[in-house]
Amino acid sequence: MTDYGHDLLFGTFVTPVAQQARQVVELAVTADRAGLDLVTFQDHPYQASFLDTSTLLAFAAGRTERIHLSANVTSLPLRPPAVLARASASLDLLSGGRFELGIGAGAFWDGIAAMGGRRLTAAQGVTALREGIEIIRELWDTTTPGGVRYDGQYYSVKGAKRGPRPAHDIPIWVGAYKPKMLALTGSIADGWLPTIEYLPSGADSLPELNARIDTAAHDAGRDPAAVRRLMNFMKVQFSTTPSGLLNGPPEAWVDQIADLALTHGISAFIIGGDDPTITERFASEVAPAVRAIVERERTGVA
Repeated sequence: MTDYGHDLLFGTFVTPVAQQARQVVELAVTADRAGLDLVTFQDHPYQASFLDTSTLLAFAAGRTERIHLSANVTSLPLRPPAVLARASASLDLLSGGRFELGIGAGAFWDGIAAMGGRRLTAAQGVTALREGIEIIRELWDTTTPGGVRYDGQYYSVKGAKRGPRPAHDIPIWVGAYKPKMLALTGSIADGWLPTIEYLPSGADSLPELNARIDTAAHDAGRDPAAVRRLMNFMKVQFSTTPSGLLNGPPEAWVDQIADLALTHGISAFIIGGDDPTITERFASEVAPAVRAIVERERTGVA
């Protein structure tokens, strides 16, 4: 069993459809009012049918009160790291410390190239992401004197002024699946943010993938528990009869999520589907029950 001990988070993964802009924002408002912890949005700047995610995040932050917001995940090849650092810190300040940074090395390279981005191989993307994360953290560090100077293979900064400092220590959550990205996650990231449907064997992949992150963390001199394990679940449905992961009655969802938390260390559960009814039931019928089970198991108090 692996339980990294993080507090549990529950959230939604919203599709930013441009022709349904009002409904997209209302889904964020629904999640906020229902008491969920996170609302996240895809970031595909090359997708003309989607809203720009950076703009959407700012607008949704202005319409919500307590929920935290993140891209799921930011496409670094089209969001220069120094600019992304300032944008992230600004939104965190404006929202009262409610912004989190999900980030990825890039995908759909034809679309990225069509938007003027640099086409990279998988290995190049990992190196570029590491450089980007290091630059972002340097820009957020206002305690070190002098400007930021960074001479990387893919990104460079030549004396950029530091700041603004975010309202809280923004965690950097990495979308990762393959060995080199998992190693990067363990060595420098604050969280791992994959989608369960994209894992090679679904939940059965988690012991091996967690072990890769843990090994990389140890090799970097870090505690593996420093890396929160988050998970997206895109194919979810409430139904009367259990028929798969997060497809069944609420009590089946509760048992499955509690097992993922206690056995595999997943501590953030983010559902897709764009259905406000599912969002509300997730918040009222699933999240509290899972929290109670995990708390009871962790404390040993019946």
